[in-house]
Amino acid sequence: MKNTRLAASLVMSLAAGLVLTLSACSQKDESTPTGAAATTPASATTPAQSYETVAKQGRGFTVGALMSASTVYVMFDPQCPHCGHLWEASVPLHKKVKFVWVPVAFINAKSAPQGAALMSAANPVELMAAHEASILAGTGGTAASASVAPEVEEAIKANTKLFNGLGVDSVPFILAKNARSGQAVTNTGALTTAALADFLGVDQP
Repeated sequence: MKNTRLAASLVMSLAAGLVLTLSACSQKDESTPTGAAATTPASATTPAQSYETVAKQGRGFTVGALMSASTVYVMFDPQCPHCGHLWEASVPLHKKVKFVWVPVAFINAKSAPQGAALMSAANPVELMAAHEASILAGTGGTAASASVAPEVEEAIKANTKLFNGLGVDSVPFILAKNARSGQAVTNTGALTTAALADFLGVDQP
C-alpha cells in the first residue's frame, strides 16, 4: 500500500514538473535566426536592473491601460504557444495594466516576420488576438510578409540580443513592478489571469 502511494506521488510530482517545463518555450533547443546570435549571458542581474534595461532598450507594441503609471513588459516569440496562453490571460487586465509586448525571434523563420507585422499593426490588439488564436489552434499564426522593413527587422534583432543578454532562455518573460509592493519582479512562463493579477499586484477583474 505504501509503495502504491509512493508511486502515485512520484507520478504526480513528475507530471507537475512536466507542466512547469512546458509553460514556456526554451531557446536551448531552437536554432537562432541569422543576425540574432546569442550573446554571452550577462552576469546575474536583479529584477530591477532587468526591468530598467528592457524599459530603456526594448521595442514593442503597447496595449491595455495606456495612462497607467507602471508598465509591464512581455518578451515573447510570436511562434510560442505559451505566449499565446499568456496573451489570453492578460486581456481581462487590459483596463488596469499597460503592457508592452516585445517580440524576439528564435523559434523558426516565421518568428521575425510575424513580430514585425505585430509591431507595425494599426490595431495591435486585434491582430495579436487573431494571431494568438491561430497559434493556439495550431494553424501557424497570422500571415506575414517575409520582407520586413529594415528598421523593424533591426528592432527585433536588437530585442533578441537584449533577451539573450539578460541570460534568459525561455519565453514568455515578464518584467514588471508589483503595484502593491513597488518591487520589480520577473517571471518566465505563462500564468493564468488570477496568477498574473497577483504577480502584478492588481485586483482580479
